[in-house]
Amino acid sequence: MVLRGEQRNQASTTDQRLLDSRGPSDWVHTDPWRVLRIQAEFVEGFGALASLPRAVSVFGSARTKPEDPHYGQAQQIGAALAKEGFAVITGGGPGIMEAANKGAKEAGGLSVGLGIELPFEQGLNHYVDLGINFRYFFTRKTMFVKYSQAYICLPGGFGTLDELFEALTLVQTKKVTKFPVVLFGSEYWGGLMEWIRSSVAGAGNVSAPDLDLLHVTDDVDDAIRVVHDAYAAWQAAH
Repeated sequence: MVLRGEQRNQASTTDQRLLDSRGPSDWVHTDPWRVLRIQAEFVEGFGALASLPRAVSVFGSARTKPEDPHYGQAQQIGAALAKEGFAVITGGGPGIMEAANKGAKEAGGLSVGLGIELPFEQGLNHYVDLGINFRYFFTRKTMFVKYSQAYICLPGGFGTLDELFEALTLVQTKKVTKFPVVLFGSEYWGGLMEWIRSSVAGAGNVSAPDLDLLHVTDDVDDAIRVVHDAYAAWQAAH
């Protein structure tokens, strides 16, 4: 930058301001400093997950209780993925996330949790073997996409829908390839699929092939097959 005239209003040099520990600490919360925090999160995430084996991200509601059938299904999915040699990545929280982590851990697989700083949820669940807590959603989302070979979405709320549609956008625009998105639970997801077919595709806002980017199932083995076949196709292409 070039500063002239009234813009040159600093009575001290940059080094002086850096080395002087006195004064307000508001600078820590300014945007330039946040850039370094964001950079640090990317570096930490890439470093921690660089050696991760092939993996699948499992999403679903944090509010699901252990007695809910969806909790048991998520646990089965986590175990089945682990037995197929996939690490299981979740948001690290309770509910569906906990169930998938639990299934993976108890089946001898690698259980990963990518948490987020929120005012109303408590840290990582006890079934996470490798966990990272993030400040920024977009940093965390990058880790989910970069280190996953597929997404499996069980019934969930806005967070699950957010991850789902972001993944679909990335696949549709070819930002990621050979990346299946599985919706587990036809009763729960059926209304959404019908709306996409009738309203979104019906209005010409997505094309017919885009509908094939989503696979809806109620069968654990079928979900794992979709993941396995997509990964085999990816391996063949590389």
